[in-house]
Amino acid sequence: MAKSFALASSLIFLSLLGGMAGYHYLEGLPWIDSFLNAAMILGGMGPVATIQTFNGKLFAGFYALYSGLVVIVAAGVIFAPVFHRMIHTFHADPDQN
Repeated sequence: MAKSFALASSLIFLSLLGGMAGYHYLEGLPWIDSFLNAAMILGGMGPVATIQTFNGKLFAGFYALYSGLVVIVAAGVIFAPVFHRMIHTFHADPDQN
């Protein structure tokens, strides 16, 4: 379970870094504002700063779509070992009759 949590955490951390870089370089936001916007979108809350440029708006849209999938994947990675253990606990092995 620790490996799953570490994998999910690193996926979220890398996604946050990518979002920060995108907001910083494409929209020209300071690093702290880039962090805030990326964290809010990754958390499902929405952007804080108003996006001004075409490239920034395009990035924000794709980053929002990507962020929704990352949250689902991270939750799946974290909970997969838990459900796997539950299946073994209830002896729900399809190979046994």
